[in-house]
Amino acid sequence: MADTVLEPRSLYFEDLAIGMSETLERTVTDAAVRAFAEVSGDRNPIHLSEEYAAGTLFKTRIAHGIFTASLISAVLGMRLPGPGVIYFSQTLNFRGPVKIGDVVHVRLEIAELMPEKCRARIACSCTVAGEVVLDGDAWVKVPSRLPKPDAPKPDAPKPDAPKPA
Repeated sequence: MADTVLEPRSLYFEDLAIGMSETLERTVTDAAVRAFAEVSGDRNPIHLSEEYAAGTLFKTRIAHGIFTASLISAVLGMRLPGPGVIYFSQTLNFRGPVKIGDVVHVRLEIAELMPEKCRARIACSCTVAGEVVLDGDAWVKVPSRLPKPDAPKPDAPKPDAPKPA
């Protein structure tokens, strides 16, 4: 199966509804894991050395858990809700390993909407071959189309401004 290419889509808070979802599929490659190790500084040999990993519980190299979690961030930042989102909290439950060559299926679904602050709770899951390897919830602040109630109107004169003659 081909990896999903995420084209940016910006949704406003008013566009969201409980149950809306978005998905991403990504094949975990040796190159991606090695690049993540360099960027993150996590060069644990379980991610990089087949010889070392053979002596572990998993018997083979595995991707960084946060590499898998970063796929959630990709969906949040690009599609649901997309550019403009502020990602401020995340719970993560690591339930199984992700191995080099695995295809990770990421699914995000709007679980709760908090209109008073334009926030949403988004249920997140990552599966490999139908088995959940990571799940949790993301909390985000979403841009609104509506003006803030306390924001001044752009054309309104300021209270202390002199009146035009």
